[in-house]
Amino acid sequence: MRKHWPELTGYATALWSLVYGVLGLYWSFGGAHYPFAKVPDDRATASILEGTPAEVVAPVMAAIGLGGAVLALVMTRRRARGSVLQAIAGVLAVGLALVIPDYTLVALLALSPAILLFAFTGVPGEQEGVGDILYWHRVNLVVLFVGGLLWAATAIAYHRRSRKACVSCGRGDGPAKTWTTPESALRWGRWAVAVSVVANLPYEFTRLAWYFGWPLGITDEFHQMMADTPGMLEMGLGLALMGIIGSILTHGLVRRWGEVYPRWIWFKAGKRVPPLLAIIPASAVAVVLIPAGLMNAQLPTYANNWALNLPGVLWTLWGAGLGVATYAYYLRRRTACRRCGRGVTSRTDAPAVRSSGSPAGSPRA
Repeated sequence: MRKHWPELTGYATALWSLVYGVLGLYWSFGGAHYPFAKVPDDRATASILEGTPAEVVAPVMAAIGLGGAVLALVMTRRRARGSVLQAIAGVLAVGLALVIPDYTLVALLALSPAILLFAFTGVPGEQEGVGDILYWHRVNLVVLFVGGLLWAATAIAYHRRSRKACVSCGRGDGPAKTWTTPESALRWGRWAVAVSVVANLPYEFTRLAWYFGWPLGITDEFHQMMADTPGMLEMGLGLALMGIIGSILTHGLVRRWGEVYPRWIWFKAGKRVPPLLAIIPASAVAVVLIPAGLMNAQLPTYANNWALNLPGVLWTLWGAGLGVATYAYYLRRRTACRRCGRGVTSRTDAPAVRSSGSPAGSPRA
């Protein structure tokens, strides 16, 4: 099934677009539960479409959804030619996955263990249940995000077909480009890791400072309010620690222990790390950080409370750097394609490239 992902995602994109287009028609004629309607402040999202009128936005959603369903089928079933269709698909992917959502995605990812626990124990405080956290306005942003990912996959597959490359792996018949070699990917992957790690330092430092009593970048009054609110400083501390742990793990994308389990993981020591074990979570974190960073860029920043939003703006760089580093890791770890057979079996059935950049095995693609 994995080698047929281009076709499957193309049809899934068409189905998603059709369903959302029908919903757009429903909301255009006054249907209930329009997802961007004005709601109380404690239920509002920070999406750029929040509070927009249904009579204006819903018809646009219907046209894009229904037209997108046709476009996705054409891109999946017809011969690929030109760049116009893939440009449209790319715009839809960026808009749905990165521009319209807010911090909801990264919050759900970070708090997913707690939300799972709350589903069985109830939510602490005044909330009546998980439904008070995952209400429709937020769930809709997740739905749009999924649609954006589907459009991204459809655009990638179409682009590969248009240049007569393998739709599964992207390799063509010509020689591999220099920047995609394992040695080159290691070099620029290190820079991407550095950007990713440095970009989150302001957020981590300010939240740690707040927890230990230093109101860095905020007023004393705001810091006191957080201290008086149960769990608020602790949540900031937890997110900062998660960021620090994530930065440590990010180094594994360019270090040998990210390819072969080190000795301190005694029950796996010396065994090959499955590439997807790093690629899937790193990719998920990268793509949810960017919309959260863009959301922070839209929020007002005050001179005496700059640390509330300004460090979050850098999440855009954090996500972009992590995404690039993950792609470099993929290029270094990829094996021969099951669909087209191009590419030599990966060197990281033994280690791929040591962190020093020297070869550590037989050649690979």
